[in-house]
Formats: sequence, C-alpha cells, structure tokens
Amino acid sequence: MIAKNIIKIIPLKLFSVLLAVIALALITVHLIYGGSEHMPDITTSPIMPASSLEVVAELDMPPGNMAVSSQGEIFFTFHPEASPEIHVAKWQNNQALPYPNKAFNTGLNDNGESLDVYFDAPQGIRIDQQNRLWVLDHANHGLGQPRLFAFDLSSNKLVHQYDFPTSLAGIGSHLNDFQVDASGQYIYIANASIIRKKPSVIIYDVLNKQSREVLVQDVSVMAQRFTPVVQGQLMLKFGVFAIRPNIDSIALGRSGEWLYYGATAHQRMFRIKTKDLLNKALTPEQLSKRVEDFAAKTASDGITTDLADNIYISNADQSSIDRIDANGQLQTLIQDDILRWPDGFSFGPDGWLYLTNSALHEVIMKSQDHIRQHAPFHIVRFKPGTSSIAGH
Repeated sequence: MIAKNIIKIIPLKLFSVLLAVIALALITVHLIYGGSEHMPDITTSPIMPASSLEVVAELDMPPGNMAVSSQGEIFFTFHPEASPEIHVAKWQNNQALPYPNKAFNTGLNDNGESLDVYFDAPQGIRIDQQNRLWVLDHANHGLGQPRLFAFDLSSNKLVHQYDFPTSLAGIGSHLNDFQVDASGQYIYIANASIIRKKPSVIIYDVLNKQSREVLVQDVSVMAQRFTPVVQGQLMLKFGVFAIRPNIDSIALGRSGEWLYYGATAHQRMFRIKTKDLLNKALTPEQLSKRVEDFAAKTASDGITTDLADNIYISNADQSSIDRIDANGQLQTLIQDDILRWPDGFSFGPDGWLYLTNSALHEVIMKSQDHIRQHAPFHIVRFKPGTSSIAGH
C-alpha cells in the first residue's frame, strides 16, 4: 500500500516540477524577447503628397537595402528573410540581373561545382566615393561566415573581402546596415543582434583589415520594449518574440564628423563623433559618455543624411518617410500605403532619394507562396528638395 502511494506521488511531483520549469522558461523568454505597448506615433501631417513617390521597380521578391551610383545605376539586395534565389541584383532594362554574376549568387560555377566564396545572406549594400560597391553578408545571423565584400564598379571585380571573427559576429549576431566614410578607410556597422541581444557598433579598418566592436549593449544601441505594428499586423511571433531589432538605423553626417544611429524600436536618435569612435584609448565607459541624445524619432529602419544635415527615416510603423532637421525637429514628408515596411535609402544623382519597401510583415516566418502572393514589392524614389552624395 505504501509503495503504491509513493508511485502516485512521484509522478505528480515530477509533473509539478516540469510545469514550473516550463513556466520559468516562458517568463524568461518573455523578459528577453517579449514586447510591450505599441511605440507612440509622433508623425506629423505629411508636407508632400503621396503622388511625389515614383515607382522605379516592381519585384517578385522583397528588396532589402540599396545603393545608387552617381551614374544612376541601381543595385540592391533581395531581403535574406525571404530566402531569395538571387541575393544581390542590378536593376537594368526593367529586370533584376544577378550581380556581379549568377555564380556568386548561387555558389555554383557553370559546371555545377561549388565556389569557395559566394553570397550567403547579404543585406546591407553601399557605394563609396572610391566607386566600390560594398556588400555586407550577415550569413544567416552568424550561422555561416559573416563577410564584407567590395566590388570595383568599373570592372565588376571583387577587390576586397573580409571574414569577421566569431568573437564579433558569432551565432546570433546580425550585421545589418553600415556606412563607409568619405576616405573609404572606415566602415561603421550596426550589429542589430536581434537573437543574441548583444548589439554593438562594429568599426572596420579597410586598409589594415582590422575590426573591433564598441558600445556593446550600451543603452543607446538597445531597443526599448515596444512591439511594432505594421499595417495592422502585430509583429509578435509565437506570442513571445517581438520583431524589434536593436541598433539598425545608422548614417554618417556628410561632413563625417558625426555618426547618427538608433534602434528600430527606440524613441530617440543618438549620435557620436567619429573621432571618438576611432579613439582606441577611450574605455567603454568613457566612450559611452561621449554619446549624445540628439532628437526624438519615430520607429526607424533605414536612415540617410543630406548635405543640409537632415536625417531621413523610413518608418515601418506608420508607412511614412520622416525627416529630422539639423536642429533636431521631426517632420513627416510622405505617408502612403505603398510604403510597406519602408527599408533602405540611397541618394542618387539629380536630387532623387531612392527607397526599398521590404514588406517584412508579409515575409518574416511566412511561406514562399505567401510571399509571392503579396508581390509586387517596390523600389520607389522622390525628390525631397535637397541633395546628397550618391550611394548612401
């Protein structure tokens, strides 16, 4: 009789312990990855009509980021979250052609043999003032080998490659967007680290092929606990994982003095002087104190700057393009439903500002059929009335 009672009690205790472990795990996941309320809407009445937007390209798969050369050549990535067949493309004759060639995109040569180096999951793309197209490959959040490539646009040849060490870009990292300075020597990378939750700014020295990270988990690079809502869709997966990247938005002021940045789900835009970022003598604490809280901002994905020190923001939450002026005042330029998760900017020639629409609310954790059913995906452009350097 006693033995039977023990048999009944033990499973019950084990079941209770199991429930407690599951509950603790769910609470932990919620604390790390969960969200809270929707980010407050501080957009203003748009000062430009939606008709100011001109459709440049209609695509079967969503674009990621883009770069436009001073000659008006349009390059862009297909967003890696959509698992595209082509990763980097050049828009030519109303079609997306694989760049620099098909083999670099598929990883296979004409004989079907595997290449040693090819695109894995590139997202960020920029053209520097040395006429090089830079492509940043986060390699599926660090599951592969994150890399940085540069192609000479005169020859379309690979002229630079750097493999990031695991210590900077390991599993759970997300080397997302980046900026190249005017000299072409320093590249500033936003490590959004949406999974690992260890965001930072990575500085890459092109000449010396050296990289290091700064502002690791600094309050200025961390997202606040907002849950994005994009065109009516709550970006909360499985009820516990909020799609809110940390530092994502990153741009250099055109004088090169300031680096502006912010987390997607954060109400503030921060800035720091590039001379401080490059000063290796500063301790992490000293560098953190050099960060300035510059201005209030909307939800932000891509950002860019013009020659008048304005900061342009792609706002997925409100399907808008917003702008912060040199005095830190925010104003909405355009708001329209065609801006489905507006993403990456690039100025081109003749005062045009280009923008990809990645529609990630119809992409993340969706099937290929679902993604294709929500095509076309757009690249658009408009003239904000100011100019800047092409490629950024």
